[in-house]
Amino acid sequence: MRVSSAARILFCLSANFLLCLPAMAASPRLSSITPRGIQRGAEHTIQFNGSSLEDIEEILFYEPAGFTVSKIEPNGNNPKVTLSVAPDCRLGEYVAQVRTKTGLSDYRTFYVEGLPAVAEAEPNSEYGNPQPIPLNVVVGGNISNEDVDYFVVDAKQGERISVEVVAMRLGTALFDPYVAILDSKRFELSANDDTALALQDAYASVIAPEDGKYIIEVRDSSYGAGSNYRLHVGTFPRPAIVYPAGGKLGEETDVQFLGLPGGQLATRIQLPSVPEADFSVFATDAGGVSPTGNPFRLFEHGNAFEQEPNDQFSQATPMQLPLAFNGVIDRPGDVDFLKFTAQKGQVYEIECFARRIRSGLDPVMTLHNASGGALVGNDDSRGPDSYFRFSFPEDGEYVLQIADHLGGGSPDFVYRIEFHPVRPALTLSIPRVEQYGQYRQQIYVPRGGRFGAIFNFTRTDFGGELILDGHDLPAGINMVCENLPANQTQLPVVFEVAADAPLSGKLVDLTARHIDPNQNIRGGFRNRADFIIGPPGQSLYRWRDVDRVAVAVVDEIPFSIEIVEPKAPLVRDGAMQLKIVAHKKEGWDEQINVQLPFRPPGVGATSSVNIPKGQNEAYYPMNANGGVEIKTWRIFALGTSGGMWGASQLAKLEINDPFARFEVQRGSCEQGQSTQILCKINHLHPFEGTATATLLGLPHMVTAEPVQFTKETAELVFNVKTAKESPVGKHNVYCQLVVPHNGESVVSTAGGTQLQIDAPLSVPVAQVQPTPMPQAATPQPAPMPTAAPPKPLSPLEKLRLAAKQRQDKEQSGGVQ
Repeated sequence: MRVSSAARILFCLSANFLLCLPAMAASPRLSSITPRGIQRGAEHTIQFNGSSLEDIEEILFYEPAGFTVSKIEPNGNNPKVTLSVAPDCRLGEYVAQVRTKTGLSDYRTFYVEGLPAVAEAEPNSEYGNPQPIPLNVVVGGNISNEDVDYFVVDAKQGERISVEVVAMRLGTALFDPYVAILDSKRFELSANDDTALALQDAYASVIAPEDGKYIIEVRDSSYGAGSNYRLHVGTFPRPAIVYPAGGKLGEETDVQFLGLPGGQLATRIQLPSVPEADFSVFATDAGGVSPTGNPFRLFEHGNAFEQEPNDQFSQATPMQLPLAFNGVIDRPGDVDFLKFTAQKGQVYEIECFARRIRSGLDPVMTLHNASGGALVGNDDSRGPDSYFRFSFPEDGEYVLQIADHLGGGSPDFVYRIEFHPVRPALTLSIPRVEQYGQYRQQIYVPRGGRFGAIFNFTRTDFGGELILDGHDLPAGINMVCENLPANQTQLPVVFEVAADAPLSGKLVDLTARHIDPNQNIRGGFRNRADFIIGPPGQSLYRWRDVDRVAVAVVDEIPFSIEIVEPKAPLVRDGAMQLKIVAHKKEGWDEQINVQLPFRPPGVGATSSVNIPKGQNEAYYPMNANGGVEIKTWRIFALGTSGGMWGASQLAKLEINDPFARFEVQRGSCEQGQSTQILCKINHLHPFEGTATATLLGLPHMVTAEPVQFTKETAELVFNVKTAKESPVGKHNVYCQLVVPHNGESVVSTAGGTQLQIDAPLSVPVAQVQPTPMPQAATPQPAPMPTAAPPKPLSPLEKLRLAAKQRQDKEQSGGVQ
């Protein structure tokens, strides 16, 4: 993988995002853990680097087994922690985060290694001046721009020399390393850039052809700027992949490690009896243990294996469902076939694991019936891996074909196909609010206060109401929420804590379950942190998933906020000003920013409002569209000031239909004239008192007085007045209602129409008439009684009248 200098600069800006955030005294951030690797079976002092870490209290390990913390030394934003690592601690990547008195940090990773560490020592950038190191060490080094690091080791003939670099996997920089093993004549014996196993990281392994010195080269693949790395150099085995790449839970399984120089390594491993996320197996022999493991699937059923020859449809290897089928596309052009029997109506998920077990195979699967007809196929449903769900149409035999997408093959192109019935799955998560960190994806509740979060629920192959369990929270914390309805995927949750609760924290296995216990559906928490994102197209290179949520009781904060529950509903096509009240402790008066993290689907609101210094309340504008679900919802407000966070209570928000809707007729007139707009009222709910209707959206220099009405009013009229300068054209206008309810006002949009304003017709020049002769006054008749105002004309009557007026003017010599 080659990355341009501009792309590296862009990434560095992104990677340093956390370090550039505004200082927040109560919001600890963790950017890295150094050193990035520590040896098991020894005591180490490691440093946690970030911001607002001065009041560090505890380190939370997502795999605590194997670590014993003996000392925590506050050191500003770089506290130091002394811990011992057990001799049998699993090798590889671990996750940790910091709990302070005032919050929880992001989580970051570090590595446990099996070998002692040595530091890179410059100058070692010339082939003729390499740094001498012994075999079986880990070098902690750094690659600067156009830098090359050289190391030299002594080896005996027939001795294995293995090199593995952990660089991109450290999750701190877009560093694509290259490694090579060279002999004393500078011939490359083994070299590598990207690998299926380590992705952008690299490894190499050779059997020494003779006694002597061997040079190890480390650099960026394009001679660009790299970053920190951990270089494992020794006699350990470094296989490419394990075969089979999975086994049955709780059983012993025979496996072979493939891709080793000098042949394969066979062993037997005991598998755990319960599923483990990211489970791996490690190759071990007299030369040592591989620095990082090979991914290994834990399955509820046993294994079936391909039997050569099976590269023809007629030679398909027989197997029985639901075993997992294991094979190797071991040469270019190889195709494997397997056959099995299924019954009509059975539905299976058929999933191939290749790239996800770090195989170089890009699999393509095709399912055939017994006569060879293709039924379904797939290439990349699971990234490069294949997957499909299939309902078998009849009893009988079926044949599955698998090959590489480009017709390639290699002895380490291992694959594994798992068959299992469709089953429901449930996952919880907290939505992220920033790209490169996990801010507010933890729960930190101030003493005597509240904290709120939204939980996302992902249902797969089931429906129904769900219950969120909060049985394992730290002492003093109470979780407040309702059940999640069947038609929703997000749930607002508020956590409350007593004022005298001890400062504490833990990683909680938060779970949810189906309301019907007979369904036996339960799911847990899952969160992903993105560590490295870069070109092309914002590709995700390094990340880390965790299966628990950090929850803590933190120090009291000097404010709390409260939602004043509205007595009137927010109605469809309506708006509301939600009142937020702040309670500030004596002597503290700072601005509080308030947001509504959860809004019912169809409800809009501004991103946030401020309660300024010297004030204790603010109004939060909200609106609802015409399709929002009618019910009483639960919402909460989240306030922050100076990095401190507090939530309101879980308040009620009633959503309902508006009290009335209007059927509004169109209006039209000429500039300078008046017209009327008739509204027929459809009452949806009765109300007491007098409501007000206002015509909004009127163009410039057009007016219409508001009209009042009651629950008995059937229709009303807006008298619209225009001016000679009013704009000509069709103008969209709408009616806004303000209805009194429980001492508050309910605002909604009742209906709309168009107002058409035309230019007046031209008037012809009048002919000169002679001056009339004076005449005697004629007695005038008595005035007639005043007639009632005419009823507004319908649109059709208006059109007929306008047509007649034009005709009369044309007949009298006028023009249009």
